Amino acid sequence: MIRINLLPVRAAQKKERIRAQISVLILSVVAALVVCAGLYASVSMKIDRQKEHIARSNDEIRQLQRVIGEVGRYKQLGEELQAKLNVLETLKAGQSGPVHLLDQLSLVLPQRVWVTSFRESGGAISINGIGLNENEVASFMQRLEASPYYRAVELQVTEQITQDGLKLQRFSLAARADTPPKTASAN
Repeated sequence: MIRINLLPVRAAQKKERIRAQISVLILSVVAALVVCAGLYASVSMKIDRQKEHIARSNDEIRQLQRVIGEVGRYKQLGEELQAKLNVLETLKAGQSGPVHLLDQLSLVLPQRVWVTSFRESGGAISINGIGLNENEVASFMQRLEASPYYRAVELQVTEQITQDGLKLQRFSLAARADTPPKTASAN
């Protein structure tokens, strides 16, 4: 009988199967590495795009914060300006009262009546003066009452005095200061 040694064929076949399995394993690992590298590249590109977007957003935020700072500064300047204008209006309103009162007093003062003192405090007015007679003093009171800046004109005291041989009437009046409507004060 002839014996044939099949061991080298089986060993060769076994080596061939191991080589095939190793090749499949190497191809699988290479394929897995290629897939991982592709995923890494894709994710890396997404991260880079997001970083660029974040950088642009931060630049835009910085620019907007500058604009907001400027708007805040202009708003503060506007408030300061408005406060100054309000102070000026208050001063103007406070100064115009006595000016108008004295101006109106000079307009309604008859020729034969002289004012010796004029006091205004908190809207209360006190006028002392001398008139030629009672009629001149009464005329002065009526004209003062008709003025838009004076109201509640009352005669406090009247007395006859003699000065340089003339009989005159010394008087004292009380009145309230009034602020007329804007149309009357513009005239």
